[in-house]
Amino acid sequence: MKSEIRCFTRECVRLAQMIVADPSEPAAPSGGGRFAEWTMLALHCVRIKFGKSYRETVDLLSEMPGILAELGLRYPPHFTTLCDWFKQLPMSHWRTLLALTGQQGSYDGAVDATGFSRGKISQHYAQRSGYKRSALKVTALVDIDSLLITDVHCTTSGKDDNPIGRQVARRNAGDLQRLLGDKGYDSMPFRTELNAAGIEPVIKYREFTDHDRAHNGRLKDAGYGQRWMAETAFSAIKRTISTSVSARSWFLQFREIILIAVVYNILRRLRQ
Repeated sequence: MKSEIRCFTRECVRLAQMIVADPSEPAAPSGGGRFAEWTMLALHCVRIKFGKSYRETVDLLSEMPGILAELGLRYPPHFTTLCDWFKQLPMSHWRTLLALTGQQGSYDGAVDATGFSRGKISQHYAQRSGYKRSALKVTALVDIDSLLITDVHCTTSGKDDNPIGRQVARRNAGDLQRLLGDKGYDSMPFRTELNAAGIEPVIKYREFTDHDRAHNGRLKDAGYGQRWMAETAFSAIKRTISTSVSARSWFLQFREIILIAVVYNILRRLRQ
């Protein structure tokens, strides 16, 4: 029976080769040269799975020839090479990986937000850029049946839930059938936009009138309780993968959040 980490690595390689321009490129050309994109994509997934730093990840891999073989390598790259590749790989690759791992066809989704600590960020960078928030606001769209994350939005500001929810719903309008959300996503323009896109809004009203309270009382029959599936996904991530981001700049932190969601999806699929 194969170990989970071997199965995980093999699946990462398979998915990474699906999105690169040259999936047949050698993982590490003999006599020097650059590593293959698919190898580095898979390596970063393994790094997040380990929950280790770049240096610690390379140390662990040097003692795991079986995992290196799955990656097409005899020796792991230097940890600085691994770090540099994370900066070079475009966000579009991580977004495509998320789409592949969360692909479900038509589904009912729950949207919610949580915070991820930015405690490891450089204080010099923080002072220079003028940011004051110590956490990333991460909004996820979760399939309520499979608990797979189908989309993620990140921000370093205190942006309201409503415009974020509209952006996420707009990106997924082709497959989304119903959208479940709390009263932070309540607005008539958002409901109108969802209905126009063929998406049924199951969103709690802010209670200003008896009509609002009556509507909220009927939400239970509409399956509103399944909205908590988004919180369940966040809980699983924070218990088993990470509660914070280790990258220092905001754009790398956004990539890291997408990568965390990808790793969560792959592990969930393997364990089903």
